[in-house]
Amino acid sequence: MRNMTAEDKAYLISIGSADIDSELLLENTLKTKATAGPGAGGESFFIRSGERRVRLSINSSSTLKVIKSGDGVAVIEGDKQIAEGMLEFPLCHCPGQAYITVSEHCIYDCKFCPVPKLEGGIKKPETVLKMVEEACEKGDISAISLTGGVFESPEKEVERMALIVKMLREKYDLPIGVSVYPTSDSAKILKNAGADEIKYNVETMDAEIFEKVCPGLSLDFILESLKGAVDIFGRNSVSSNFIIGLGEDDECVKNGVTRLSEMGIIPNLRPISQSPLRIGEIKIERPTAERLIRLSAMTRDILKKNNLDAGLAKTMCLPCTGCDLTPFRDI
Repeated sequence: MRNMTAEDKAYLISIGSADIDSELLLENTLKTKATAGPGAGGESFFIRSGERRVRLSINSSSTLKVIKSGDGVAVIEGDKQIAEGMLEFPLCHCPGQAYITVSEHCIYDCKFCPVPKLEGGIKKPETVLKMVEEACEKGDISAISLTGGVFESPEKEVERMALIVKMLREKYDLPIGVSVYPTSDSAKILKNAGADEIKYNVETMDAEIFEKVCPGLSLDFILESLKGAVDIFGRNSVSSNFIIGLGEDDECVKNGVTRLSEMGIIPNLRPISQSPLRIGEIKIERPTAERLIRLSAMTRDILKKNNLDAGLAKTMCLPCTGCDLTPFRDI
């Protein structure tokens, strides 16, 4: 079996979806449903090949098709084989982690995100603990990650997350990561509760685009909060999703990655996904494989220059790598 290369993975991510025979998913046990972020509501699966992992959405109209190949699967496009590997079991949303969306609802209306349209509920702390317990029973778990929207207010969301983190910390000796919209003291509250890593998402570092796609939110406040989080959590323990495909140019990405890295923050470049619930509201362009390779290599070099290493992250998206071309792990 030939291991997936960075170029192979970049091409798969640039498409982002594949048609797959339901029988290969073992009666749904190998697929997962996203409940947060731009991909919320969609189902997907993971393929592991060598040291790389890729997550693809299930789409019967995709140009990619996943078929059985020996003991594993192959991803083909027409008559061409793109990659081969093994379907990977998601313990809870992703392999190796219990990655849980606490609030499946958001009062904000970011134009790339379907969560406000889905109007999901809130998981009780006991439900989250049960989900982690079940993930531990399914296989080896290396981390616990918590994310979600904003159900009532950022302050109440942080309070809810802190309570859950404290309950998890009393029971599990595992790294815990949390992704929330920041408040003036969210980093301190979550660190004191027992969190090891934190993520506040800038979404985009183009101020004009941010104002259009994230009405009601403040990029300046997020950046200020990220800087403060580094003081509390330390370098290599603070990250931020940076969406690629909202209309930003490469110079914006370079300047944004540089600014974040100089602050001690690891940017996670996230290729945009078009939500069916947001069609017509926002113009997006999923990045090409060539652009993904170029921007990821650039990010790796900038991180190195600032003595940061995405490979040291223990929770959330950076160690999963399924949706992104991750510096120090993929390239």
